[in-house]
Amino acid sequence: MGLTTTTTPEPLGTDDPTSPGPTMNSTRNRRRIYPWAVFGLTFALLLSDYMSRQVLSAVFPFLKADWALTDSQLASLTSIVALMVGLLTFPLSLLADRWGRVRSLVLMAVVWSVATLFCAIAANYEQMLAARFLVGVGEAAYGSVGIALVLSVFAPRVHSTLSGAFMAGGSFGSVVGVSLGGVIAVHLSWRWSFAAMAVLGLLLVAVFRAVVTERRLAEYNTEQDPHTAGPAAAGIRVPVSTLFTNPAVWCAYLGGGLQMFTAAVLLAWTPSFFNRYYGLAPDKAGVIASVFVLLIGTGMVVCGMITDRVGRNNPAAKWSSAVAFCVISLAALGGAFALDTGAPQLILLGIGAFFSAGSSGPTAAMVASLTHPSVRSSALGSLTVANNILGLATGPFLIGVLADHLGLLGALQLAPLVYVLAIAALLIGKRAYPAGLRKLTEQSAAAAARA
Repeated sequence: MGLTTTTTPEPLGTDDPTSPGPTMNSTRNRRRIYPWAVFGLTFALLLSDYMSRQVLSAVFPFLKADWALTDSQLASLTSIVALMVGLLTFPLSLLADRWGRVRSLVLMAVVWSVATLFCAIAANYEQMLAARFLVGVGEAAYGSVGIALVLSVFAPRVHSTLSGAFMAGGSFGSVVGVSLGGVIAVHLSWRWSFAAMAVLGLLLVAVFRAVVTERRLAEYNTEQDPHTAGPAAAGIRVPVSTLFTNPAVWCAYLGGGLQMFTAAVLLAWTPSFFNRYYGLAPDKAGVIASVFVLLIGTGMVVCGMITDRVGRNNPAAKWSSAVAFCVISLAALGGAFALDTGAPQLILLGIGAFFSAGSSGPTAAMVASLTHPSVRSSALGSLTVANNILGLATGPFLIGVLADHLGLLGALQLAPLVYVLAIAALLIGKRAYPAGLRKLTEQSAAAAARA
């Protein structure tokens, strides 16, 4: 499943390559293992990314008590990270495509880890805000550049699975960061919560730097230039404008961002939902909500695997899978929020949560298949911006505004309707997909001619 499409010549003096032997088997094993090592280390750093970002939520009560902070000040410590991610993802992804993905990822991880260490020694609100600003700068483009690096060493037939798993890492890392950070804060102090995340990040980046290199990645590279029908030639680059001139890519951006709307609402508002409508104390409501967060993350992985299976012989079928996941979540969540509290509502809510972000892997795979390798980090960075602007930022805020007028349940009943827009964008994208592939071939041919 993780085999790449390139081959490595047998060294002189080895057995006949047509006769499998110990040397050949060893080479094949190495070629199977290394891409998964790249994925594992990149994914581990992604977990560190979100653990460093979300550990703050676990220490809110301690900061409020120690520094007498208001709720708006506490919220600003979270918002500053999201703001930096929204503003810097695209330019930093573009820079990574030019400067080198490995060097960029190493620098990002060092920045957010050191900034998290600064959080541990901050003496007041202003210093903490400055440290959190740097955390956001470091984390801004890690998701887009990291998944671009991972996809470069795996065949397209597993891109949806890997993309879904990578994006789900945010959910898993958030749960671990909040849980572990809370335990450390209670038994040691809130400062050690930040310090532990910082040390973990620095250790992981040291291992990553030792194992993952541009030279080794080049040996396993599977990124295909559609004009040359082989690995993208060095030095051949397409203009950044090609990211926005392909209608099918725009549909993937819109569909991906809009399908994240309701998933973001569930991430933000399920603790309050269980607190207000099930009468659970805040701590118990948070525990129950974490189960649904894990369902969202697990669904992203499983839906990616389903999509790769469905689209193995027909890549265009990945669009249909993305549509199907949106339809299932629309029906399940629409039904859940229309029911009274109880087991049937929880079952439908669980089904809806599982599929709520299931289209994330397929849309990332579509963006990767429709953009040239030389700008792929930038393309996935644009998708990240769409996910943040249309989903992660807009969803919780808009539902909060509606809740002030309709009540939380009334607002949640409207949230799944955004899937209708996502479905429309994905259906249009499926129709435009063949033309999008032809346009990509033309862009690659023009770039090759200029080189």
